[in-house]
Amino acid sequence: MLPSAPTILVADDHPLFREALKGAVARLLPQATLVESVDAESLFATAEANPEADLLLLDLNMPGAHGFSALVHLRGVQPQLPIIVVSAREEASVVRRALEHGAAGFIPKSSDTATIGIAIAAVLEGGHWLPPQSDHAGGLAPEEADIAERIRGLTPQQFRVLGMLGSGLLNKQIAHAMGVSEATIKAHMTAILRKLGANNRTQAVLLAGRLAVDPDTRDGD
Repeated sequence: MLPSAPTILVADDHPLFREALKGAVARLLPQATLVESVDAESLFATAEANPEADLLLLDLNMPGAHGFSALVHLRGVQPQLPIIVVSAREEASVVRRALEHGAAGFIPKSSDTATIGIAIAAVLEGGHWLPPQSDHAGGLAPEEADIAERIRGLTPQQFRVLGMLGSGLLNKQIAHAMGVSEATIKAHMTAILRKLGANNRTQAVLLAGRLAVDPDTRDGD
């Protein structure tokens, strides 16, 4: 049975698709409360501020997170939150990887509003929803599953530091962006390297890059 007034988090940096998602939710559940995020940082803050949220609609790639990294991290820190991935990438392998990383559903961005509503209803009722093309795809490679498990062990602050490392920022720049001391960032770095099993920051970034949709390029939506 659908909740009468659910709280649904919408995380997507594309305004037009956010509007499409909000429209589909409004038609299905007029009393729903929608909370929007446009990047990974605001998403993590929003998720933490709404621990009783009923559903997260998560863009696969947005500022501060690449590929499956935000999904993996959120499944670690808030395992009770059902997540539907939304993406312009519709390959069967991408859909299956999202499911293996803990998504309860996957909505291609080419879907019409009726399909979006069906997917949301299925997950809110405790089920799963995947597009037909996912039926014949395989699961995760062992290496990717192992890296995902390590990423899940990071704290939110450590995950944020790792994301900034991936953007090429130095410790001093990360400290300034986060409003903390450089010594605090160095402590985070030590913990990140230990948890990821990396020898240096470059290796840590390369490991995290294995969760990109296209690991060789770290590109794609």
